[in-house]
Amino acid sequence: MEPDASPEPDTAEVLPQHKFDSGSLEAYLNQHLPGFGAEPEAQLTVTQYRSGQSNPTFYLRKGFRAYVLRKKPPGSLLPKAHKIDREFKVQKALFSVGFPVPKPLLYCSDPSVIGTEFYVMDHVQGRIFRDFTIPGVSPAERSAIYVAMIETLAHLHSLNVQSLQLEGYGRGAGYCKRQVSTWTEQYRAAAHQDIPAMNQLSDWLMKNLPDNDNEENLIHGDYKLDNIVFHPTESRVIAILDWELSTIGHPLSDLAHLSLFYFWPRTVPMINQNSYFQENIGIPSIEELVSIYCRCRGIDSILPNWNFFLALAYFKMAGIAQGVYSRYLLGNNASESSFLFAKIVQPLAETGLQLSKRTFSTTSPQIDTSQQLFVQSKTGQEVLARVKHFMKRHILPAEKEVIEFYIQNENSVDRWKKPLVIDKLKEMAKAEGLWNLFLPAVSGLSQVDYALIAEETGKCFFAPDVFNCQAPDTGNMEVLHLYGSKEQKQQWLEPLLQGNIASCFCMTEPSVASSDATNIQCSIQRDGDSYVINGKKWWSSGAGNPKCTIAIVMGRTKNASATRYKQHSMVLVPLNTPGVEIIRPLSVFGYMDHLHGGHFEIHFNQVRVPATNLILGEGRGFEIAQGRLGPGRIHHCMRTVGVAERALQIMCERATQRVAFKKKLFSHEVVAHWIAESRIAIEKIRLLTLKAAHSIDTLGSAGAKKEIAMIKVAAPRTVCKIIDRAIQVCGGAGVSQDYPLANMYALMRTLRLADGPDEVHLSAIAAMELRDQAGGIRSKV
Repeated sequence: MEPDASPEPDTAEVLPQHKFDSGSLEAYLNQHLPGFGAEPEAQLTVTQYRSGQSNPTFYLRKGFRAYVLRKKPPGSLLPKAHKIDREFKVQKALFSVGFPVPKPLLYCSDPSVIGTEFYVMDHVQGRIFRDFTIPGVSPAERSAIYVAMIETLAHLHSLNVQSLQLEGYGRGAGYCKRQVSTWTEQYRAAAHQDIPAMNQLSDWLMKNLPDNDNEENLIHGDYKLDNIVFHPTESRVIAILDWELSTIGHPLSDLAHLSLFYFWPRTVPMINQNSYFQENIGIPSIEELVSIYCRCRGIDSILPNWNFFLALAYFKMAGIAQGVYSRYLLGNNASESSFLFAKIVQPLAETGLQLSKRTFSTTSPQIDTSQQLFVQSKTGQEVLARVKHFMKRHILPAEKEVIEFYIQNENSVDRWKKPLVIDKLKEMAKAEGLWNLFLPAVSGLSQVDYALIAEETGKCFFAPDVFNCQAPDTGNMEVLHLYGSKEQKQQWLEPLLQGNIASCFCMTEPSVASSDATNIQCSIQRDGDSYVINGKKWWSSGAGNPKCTIAIVMGRTKNASATRYKQHSMVLVPLNTPGVEIIRPLSVFGYMDHLHGGHFEIHFNQVRVPATNLILGEGRGFEIAQGRLGPGRIHHCMRTVGVAERALQIMCERATQRVAFKKKLFSHEVVAHWIAESRIAIEKIRLLTLKAAHSIDTLGSAGAKKEIAMIKVAAPRTVCKIIDRAIQVCGGAGVSQDYPLANMYALMRTLRLADGPDEVHLSAIAAMELRDQAGGIRSKV
């Protein structure tokens, strides 16, 4: 394909360790590559691609002709790696049958030309998407790109090896066993430390080889989005790149490799994945990808040993990461960030172990969604089903034990600790991938998806904590995810996502009316390379948690020339910083919120932190606050629907068990009406919650302000009334520790303040309604 004259955007100057004699290369190509010398006066320019971690790749331009050169890395290499002669051979075979690969032009086995073997192919002009979320395109195009990618993979696996004349390209039968052995050998040859998870995963894979380990298809070995060139304007694959790991073997290994990002460990950054999930509507679910693949190949969509191939894919990725780091130590790797790969080997191996234990259904669940107003994605449906199962089997049976623990330790020094059963449940949830479900960029769930999941977790007061979806950590993680620097994310966000630490949020103050946040007086003043914080905060939720190590503090950074909404900032303050004084816990209707570490008054007296602890910049506190209150604004509302369902369940159970005035309670008309009114009310707030979630998904939090404000008034008001009815039906038991209703009521009533007073939201709703009505009147005039 004839390229245009513009420079290749993904290239830069050749790295020092990969420099070669371009004059020698030019002389060789002039002699051996037809058409290369067509413009003798043109100068050969060589730049290096920065993407990829294996064989160094270069962009060659001579006049208006462009080529790509691939070569072996210099120096000592791992065994059986970097066989570029195989790359050239397979591309030549595929090009001959019309499969989309760059046209291979020339292979040179003489290392005297540029120092190593190399080959040259045509440069293909098109689009390469480095970010698997494909930002900047419509949902329809995003979906079409994924479909084209999976259809091309199915096409590859449908090719006949004999027709390609690639007999002997790989050893065929026994591929899975050889893969486990090969990657085990490569890992051990490159290992810089002992990682037990790698050894365990290797052992499991060898003991659980598929019975049908005799498939003989041509496979790519590293089939993923950024190894594919798409047409400049169409959702069509025009070239598959990087055939270094190709061989004859089992095709499901390619499919599993392509599916890696669906199960990616939360603490490992996904390379080149920087977009928010709100932009990612259109990415098919894993079930949809598998269904398309199987349809194109004409095979059964129930894939045997699917967990084996997913575990193998993660084992290979961990081995590759170890190899990248090994080449970095040897000084012959192309990437400046290669040293970071040492940190990801263990979490990748641990994820492989987790997948090895899971049972998968690769068929899409048959759910009729034609009548649903706000439809969950397939992924959302699957996660919701797993959360419901986990709640029923593990969390709800432990509720009595947890309540008894807090009652027994109410006045002890251990009252802020959590019962061991919660830590055990958290480990189980994490192992099952039911972790950090609240954060779309991590979980892959939409707000509508998460709304129904959060409703389920709202049915038990400690369930959100089990899934690492508890306030205030969720809001703080959102802040760090959206606005934190790279260093702030590494130091605080990663351990929060792991559940290794906890956090608190310090905004409300005892001395001012904090419903108007511009009243906040706590000062954050620059002093050289530091900021100094002075002020008093209260209702700092979670500060008593033994794991709470960091606070996000909002305060005033005075700027006389700025508007009142530009005079506040947010800063990260470790709680062990000198001058941080935890004064006292605050009760809620007499209850201490032990689960979340209480609500505390905290004083900051000449607290000094590095200037790098400031989040985003001076005067941007309200901007961050609005972002923190974006998707997170309605997490409480989502959970309250579950609280209401639980209260109604208790009300109905009590009404069918107790007799008063010679008939069951539900036979009294007033109680029957309470039950009916409660069901109607729950359906109303669920629909409004889902509408708000849908608006955030489609319009963003700024476009959903009105729906968010409405549900923040409606949900806690409604649920308070339902809980009050349930208490009345339960009588004296309803206000005792034998039922969760009193505690539920205290928490729900508090929400009418904690998420902003009703009156503030009502004023905002009225202003937006008047504006909308005025716009309608003007349009009619």
